[in-house]
Amino acid sequence: MSDSLQSSARPGSPPGVRRKLADRAWWPWLRRAATTLFFGLVAWLLVSQARTIEWGRVLSSLQDYPLSASWGAVALAVASYGLYSCFDLLGRHYTGHPLRAFTVMQLTFVSYAFNLNLGSLVGGIAFRYRLYSRLGLAMGTITRVISFSMLANWMGYLLLAGLVFSLQPPALPPGWKIDAFQLRLIGFALLGLALAYLAACAFSSQRSFSLRGHDIELPSLRLVGLQLAMGAGNWLLMSGIVFILLQQRIDFFSVASVLLLAAIAGVITHIPGNLGVLEAVFVALLSHRLPEHELLAGLIAYRVVYFLVPLLVAAVIYLVMETRAPKAALPRA
Repeated sequence: MSDSLQSSARPGSPPGVRRKLADRAWWPWLRRAATTLFFGLVAWLLVSQARTIEWGRVLSSLQDYPLSASWGAVALAVASYGLYSCFDLLGRHYTGHPLRAFTVMQLTFVSYAFNLNLGSLVGGIAFRYRLYSRLGLAMGTITRVISFSMLANWMGYLLLAGLVFSLQPPALPPGWKIDAFQLRLIGFALLGLALAYLAACAFSSQRSFSLRGHDIELPSLRLVGLQLAMGAGNWLLMSGIVFILLQQRIDFFSVASVLLLAAIAGVITHIPGNLGVLEAVFVALLSHRLPEHELLAGLIAYRVVYFLVPLLVAAVIYLVMETRAPKAALPRA
């Protein structure tokens, strides 16, 4: 194992400092309070999310879908979550930490489901830090795993969005501040960023450098290729789910381009689960090709299939992982 990996595996503070904190009378109470606050926040976010859903409309919309279309969307959702659950396996290979692959995949699944519904700070970051730390990983290693997984998602996005926007940008409404030509230029810029990352990792002579006291090592070309392929593949699977739930009445290329635009709009607005933003972008760009109520019905079904059902499954898995985490610590050498 390289020196950079060894250094990142060290805890953030010396063992002696942690032992002194643990000996303090107030420390157990502080830990309990922090844990209670964490679970309270999660419970509040779950209830808040559930109250924003029009359940009657969801049920009526699902009843109108052909069974074959619904099962096709479910199959793609399973494939997407399965693929995303492998993202942290790239970080496992990159850092060399010894957690079992199945444990890592479970943790990533839980993180992704909560990330989609409650936002990246809660799902993508807080859940990962909590579960990985309980399983014995050092903070530096956790940070590198999270960063590598997020790079896979967003570099895959840059690659796919760059290709889609540059080759066939969607027709934008007249009121938008950018037109199709400008969106094509944005596509070329996004594609250039993805290719620059690939080139840097493939051809850079300096493989490691320090950033604010953290050692960063450029991944191999094989790992970067997997990052881009897996990230882009997941966005394609998500587009396929919407395409099926819209009953294939809008071409796949248009659905993919609008979903990619909606993702950026969601990041800009910082709304958990992209709630309302996804629907607004689809209605603005595609209501001239499909009636608005049918668009909304398909998107509600998409939220049920891809957001809410996996969230329920993830909540159960999370509770199981919480109860078993002390027993599932790192295997001893």
